[in-house]
Parts: sequence; C-alpha cells; structure tokens
Amino acid sequence: MLSKQELARINELAKLAKTTGLTAEEAKEQKELREAYLQTFRKSFTNQLHQVTVVDENGNDVTPDSLKESKKRKNERFH
Repeated sequence: MLSKQELARINELAKLAKTTGLTAEEAKEQKELREAYLQTFRKSFTNQLHQVTVVDENGNDVTPDSLKESKKRKNERFH
C-alpha cells in the first residue's frame, strides 16, 4: 500500500503537469509512483476477486473457471 505522502505526491505531480509542466526528473518520479500505485491497486483487486464466489438463483456455483483456477494457484503458493 502506498503511503499518504506518496499519494499526495502523485496528486501534486499531476497538478504540476497540468499547470506548469514537469521536469524530466519529475516526470520520471511520476511514472514510478504511478506504476507502484497501479501494482498495489491490481494486487488488491485480485485479492478481492479471490474472495468472490458467483452463485446463480438456484444456488449453483457458477464462478468462472478462470477465477477458480486463479484461486487454486494462489492457494498452492501458500501451502
């Protein structure tokens, strides 16, 4: 998870980019921070999906096979 300072810096750099523009160093920093943010977001989203089971109106598990396989791979890594 990114710290509050890192999130604030992402927003600060975005504002600078819109107003005065970024230096090459600031653009590099912005890119690195955005990549870290996206990696954290994707990991969190994947973890949320692994908690989901899709059930139809008859109570049957209709979770997509790709999600079931992803859950299984995750569980195998931890056991």
